[in-house]
Amino acid sequence: MANQSKIHGKKIKCPEGYQAYVPDPLPPPIEWNDRLARHLSDADRLIGQLASIGAALPNPHLLIRPFVRREAVLSSRIEGTQTSLAELFADEVGVETERDRSDLREVENYVKALEYGIKRLKTLPISLRLICEVHEHLLKGVRGNMATPGEFRRSQNWIGVAGCTLQNATYVPPPPHLLMDCLGALEKFFHESTLPPLVTIALIHLQFEAIHPFLDGNGRVGRLLIILYLVERGILPSPILYLSAFFEAKRDEYYAHLRAVNENGNWEGWVEYFLNGIARQSEDALGRIKQIQKTVAKWKQSFTRKADKNCLLLIDDCMANPFMTVSGVAKKHKIAFPTAQRVIDKLEKAGVLKQTSDAKRNRIYCARRLLDILDEPAKV
Repeated sequence: MANQSKIHGKKIKCPEGYQAYVPDPLPPPIEWNDRLARHLSDADRLIGQLASIGAALPNPHLLIRPFVRREAVLSSRIEGTQTSLAELFADEVGVETERDRSDLREVENYVKALEYGIKRLKTLPISLRLICEVHEHLLKGVRGNMATPGEFRRSQNWIGVAGCTLQNATYVPPPPHLLMDCLGALEKFFHESTLPPLVTIALIHLQFEAIHPFLDGNGRVGRLLIILYLVERGILPSPILYLSAFFEAKRDEYYAHLRAVNENGNWEGWVEYFLNGIARQSEDALGRIKQIQKTVAKWKQSFTRKADKNCLLLIDDCMANPFMTVSGVAKKHKIAFPTAQRVIDKLEKAGVLKQTSDAKRNRIYCARRLLDILDEPAKV
């Protein structure tokens, strides 16, 4: 039986006959114990290590770029989009893929929304306004575009199996007339929380999902909020940690914890799950960064002569996007096509690049080792 004193919200009956859940303002009554304290300490320690290595990167943008794209693919996959990381990278260098263009566009929009949000933080703190702006970039011109991008919903939404109604939905978030009260309280908590930052964002993420303020895109915006918060609060120097891989791998646990909060007030279980995700994904990101650095350093040892300058430039390019074409290299670095081909041939001979198509013209090359490091399933 649920502990009524811990349940942080209530179900209300709406005039149309259905019941909607209205969460109470944060923070909830969390019972701290040694187990939670250990999880918080572990998460703080590991994300601190990640922040340190992120701050020490000589060219952080080269690593941030592929990590952002990996998150875009994984976060979109949770929503049913099937674009692979290789397809996204290939598309960005002008290579046509067999993937449905609408799928690619959704993932590309996630990248744009995240990059926009990070840039916007320089002039606007996390707020309802910023959340709407990020949502607009996320849904502009893609499936869900009819769901009023950048605007909070004015009608009731619900969650459940395909074809379900409000009466038999698994979950019904707050009705429209209470939506802004819930969001206003959430925005206030953003700025006034005195809890540890990692606990604060754990609560914010769940509360945002409970409010479900948009007609579409709530899950993706909720995950974007995590990294935006970590960067805004200075916990991370750049967007190099993401929880989508953890949520996807432990999806059943994710939804079980959301239900347990709404039905039983078990916030402790949710916070523990979230902190475990922070810790495991910090470890995962640290491992990937170290593998990439080791691989790139080994490659660069083969090109130490002054004449190898272009080879070194292309190795850096591989870090940002493992795919490249001769024409793309020639255009980017303002060198002749034959020169670009010779540089790529050198890298292919050294084992850095591998041709991925049999075409005689418009050949596509990939730094397969880097792609494999980025695409390896997360250790959770």
